[in-house]
Amino acid sequence: MKAGRVVGVAVAVLLAAGGVVAYGVDGALGLSYADADVPVEHPPNDTTSAPLAPPPAITTIGIPDDGQIARAAEQVADALAARGRTRPAITRDDDTGPAQLRARIVTVPGNTSPETYRVTADGTIEGTSAAGAAAGLYAVADRIRSGAALPSQGTVTPRLGLRLTDAGSVGREAIADATDYSLNTDVVGEALLPTAPWVDQAAVRRIDEQFRQFVDHSRGQGYNGIVIPGFLEYVTFDGLDVYAPDDDHRGRNEALVTAFAPIFRYASDSGMRVYLLTDMLALSPPLERYLKRTTGGLDTTDPQLWAVYQQGLAELFARMPYASGLMIRVGEGGAVYKQQGWDYESRLAVTTPEAVRAMLTALLDTAANGNRDIIFRSWTVGVGAVGDLHTNPDSYDEVLAGLTQPNLIVSTKYTAGDFYSHLPLNPTLSRGPQRRIVEFQSRREFEAFGSLPNDLTALHQRALRTFLAANPNVEGIWTWTQDGGPLRAGPMSLYLRDGFWQLYDLNTYAAARLAWRPGTPAEEITRDWVRQTFTTHPATERAVLDMLARSRAAVTTGLYIGPYADKQVKALGLEPPPMMWIFEWDIVTGDSAALDSIYAVSKDRLDEAIAGGEQAVALAKEMRDLVAGTDPTTWHDPALRQRLTDTLDYQVDLFETLAAYRTTVLRHAQWLDTGSATARAQWQAATETYTERRTRHLTRYAADRDLPAFQFTAADLGAQRADRDPAMAWLARVLLALVLLVLAAGALNRNAACRALWLGATRPWRAPDKPGWLVIAIPAVALVASRLVYTWFAAPAHLVLVLTAWLVFAVAARLLGGPRVWAAVGGVILLRTVLLLAVLAVRGPGHYWLEFWTAPGARAAYITVAFAAFGWLFVATTLAQNGGRRAVATTVAAAGTACATVAAGIAALGLERALTIWNDQLALLPWGLSRILGITVYLGIPTNLPLIALAAGLVAAVAGGTAIRYYGR
Repeated sequence: MKAGRVVGVAVAVLLAAGGVVAYGVDGALGLSYADADVPVEHPPNDTTSAPLAPPPAITTIGIPDDGQIARAAEQVADALAARGRTRPAITRDDDTGPAQLRARIVTVPGNTSPETYRVTADGTIEGTSAAGAAAGLYAVADRIRSGAALPSQGTVTPRLGLRLTDAGSVGREAIADATDYSLNTDVVGEALLPTAPWVDQAAVRRIDEQFRQFVDHSRGQGYNGIVIPGFLEYVTFDGLDVYAPDDDHRGRNEALVTAFAPIFRYASDSGMRVYLLTDMLALSPPLERYLKRTTGGLDTTDPQLWAVYQQGLAELFARMPYASGLMIRVGEGGAVYKQQGWDYESRLAVTTPEAVRAMLTALLDTAANGNRDIIFRSWTVGVGAVGDLHTNPDSYDEVLAGLTQPNLIVSTKYTAGDFYSHLPLNPTLSRGPQRRIVEFQSRREFEAFGSLPNDLTALHQRALRTFLAANPNVEGIWTWTQDGGPLRAGPMSLYLRDGFWQLYDLNTYAAARLAWRPGTPAEEITRDWVRQTFTTHPATERAVLDMLARSRAAVTTGLYIGPYADKQVKALGLEPPPMMWIFEWDIVTGDSAALDSIYAVSKDRLDEAIAGGEQAVALAKEMRDLVAGTDPTTWHDPALRQRLTDTLDYQVDLFETLAAYRTTVLRHAQWLDTGSATARAQWQAATETYTERRTRHLTRYAADRDLPAFQFTAADLGAQRADRDPAMAWLARVLLALVLLVLAAGALNRNAACRALWLGATRPWRAPDKPGWLVIAIPAVALVASRLVYTWFAAPAHLVLVLTAWLVFAVAARLLGGPRVWAAVGGVILLRTVLLLAVLAVRGPGHYWLEFWTAPGARAAYITVAFAAFGWLFVATTLAQNGGRRAVATTVAAAGTACATVAAGIAALGLERALTIWNDQLALLPWGLSRILGITVYLGIPTNLPLIALAAGLVAAVAGGTAIRYYGR
């Protein structure tokens, strides 16, 4: 076959292969979006003050001899004292005493719940059980604190019988660390000692006090259950050879049970159900070794594996007989969830429907022996039926098909995603035969960790009423009062203990009220909480209510870019959250993948997207002025007014900074997309404003633990590169012209080196035998210069990677194939450089990446040609040696050597670290990925990929070398 025909066939094959690669990349990266069914949030209709009822004149409370009822009576007494009345006496009620408020346990007709209570004509609280009598007293205390009339005559039964909380801030200390994104929530870690006796008794006493405070507060708000992290640390797998008799795990676990089982019992004694919480697969090194030794591995579909966990669960219930069950999550796990100093871990191993069913079937069977529940959290992050179990009704049905045991409860977040705004209600909560509970988060982790006013009452009410109307199996809620997100990053507020925790206490209070009576007007609930927490003064109360009525609009506008957030977006093979420009929590991102995608989705409503930032600032200022205009003497505690005023000042400052950054990135993307001079001027003006406001924000709040500055490291990385785009575009144009001159000189045969490069690129079999050193020097300069432009002169890691690969290949090919090879390699470098510079010359690297992320047609064309040009390197190298088997072997050996060299370097560094360095310098993917979950985890990249590439490279190098020796010279 003639050379020309060979070239034609090769080019056709390479272009076809490039098209296949482009198709695959499009499938992996493809950006798509559609309208989402986002609930419309309406502010309260009525923020006027209702008449304040005087506190009742109760001097004596008569109750049965019951600890649970006694605690409820104490809250009534506390409420009266807080309203200025003399604290009443609490006495034993024998039906003849002078008690003005009496609570009794009687049979209540029509009772459907142990918490049912009846208010008689004389105001007596009659409960069908101690829980019912206590519930009635807690309701009285709440009415007194709210300045409302006492409960009227009639029977009350909670609409939802299971009302859970997390464990609040129990066991945590107020130590803020903006770089600590650990997600471990264990409540006993502060008490752990590294050696026997294993627990610090002083820390145990502190945790005991905190736990009792939290339980009493939660009971007073209307909750009847608590979820406490822990499982593996409380069991020893008695009867199995998991831990040796002298193993530290055994002694430590027994010490933890001895210390904390009595503490957790207090919740049960107070009328709360106690659930332990664990991720699965929960492992310790000895347990993992035992499972591999006895079951052959970690096959989560194997009943033998789950039999071991059944033994542990039975032991847990024996050690904590008051426990009502175990809550399980399978959708997250890994190093970020480990407690420092412990070797317990969780692993993402229950990843198939068969594994979920095997796990639940086994554990439900064990739990049923003691009439206990297994609560399965449907929260999952990943792919496949289990991966999208949380939001996909079809996956929900597939995974949980046939699991209808009466002691199975499925717990699900109310949103079709994580706890963000601008998300639809979760469709899976409207289906399924299983018992269901709805998850709410009070301290919204993605909305400044509860540090901003954020009244979720109306939104939660709408969600709850929607699910109740659609699914008769919804029977409870689970409110996260403190949990969610990292424990130390962001404001270090601790519920009930430290910081301005009152702001998110509103959402905790409201969720319980709604669970009792979903039809209670949201305005009434918020007003009652304001009166209990801040003020009963009519004018001040109205100002605070008006402020809270604006809080949702401020948050959903200031922290989200509406035209993007209201879409259901898919990109990078994932469903990005509706925020994205803040990835995540307090990290303002600067990566092109997120920001370019947001622009692409929002571009038809760009002015609206930008205007949202200033609208949020205006709302925040209105909120601040409302509170600042109140009289400090009209507040229960003037210090709380000052805290709220400071918070609103912070909100104004934060929103001003974010508004300027929003304008900066969107106008920059608009200029990249259109080249508009107006957009460029607006971008540069916004950049100046952003720089000034960011500096002010960091100066003012960087050292504030309660109101900490947001993190702009990633944003600054992106902004620095964006600022260089115009200069990079001009450099690219100059370089492109120079490279084209070299190629033109070669085509016209005006210079020997240029001619050699031209022939090496287009007809390598005609390249001169001794092309000279310029055929590698000129391409090397072009390669370095073009890649410096491509990376904004800011990514040496990328430059090292590219240069190493080209250099090793060129040297290996030259040593094995002779000097003519360099003409081919150099010529191909120039061809690929022309392609790259042609794109960079438009509007710099920023435009390159905007097109890559958001323009499928342009991306496909570029990838097709670029891949073909890359493949042409190997064809040209082979043809430069006049073809034949030995030439093919030489090319294979050189390519394998280059691949193995690069892979070895990455493997030595570690793939996650290498990707983090590379991404930090190029600002392509969210900077927070490696700090939170890890790029490899988030994108599902096998961590052994460099080793696979290294092995493949070595095989190719050895095979090529062997073939060279076989075919001779």
